[in-house]
Amino acid sequence: MSKKHRNVSGIVYSTDPDFNPPTQEEEAEQTLLPKDQRLIIRIDKKHRAGKMVTLIEGFVGTPSDKDQLIKQLKAFCGTGGSSKDGELLIQGDQKQKVQQWLSKNGYQQVISR
Repeated sequence: MSKKHRNVSGIVYSTDPDFNPPTQEEEAEQTLLPKDQRLIIRIDKKHRAGKMVTLIEGFVGTPSDKDQLIKQLKAFCGTGGSSKDGELLIQGDQKQKVQQWLSKNGYQQVISR
């Protein structure tokens, strides 16, 4: 079986005649406007070999919009970063810069912890 058409549900065979396999279709998330986003910014260093990262949680939107936001934040802060498990990660203690950029670009509900 090719990698494109994997059976990700883990079900190989069922003897139940009424069995319907779960569909893989996901609802497309709509990206909320910046003023409607409720973002939480915090510093974390757990499970990161003691290195600090700035976490931005609570972004609701499509993966492409999330990637675009993280790209803009990385460019503004001048550091690296990524997007994992629904969180945006910026390397280092960049909490003030991130909060400044978000408020300047219309994100009004930003909580810093």
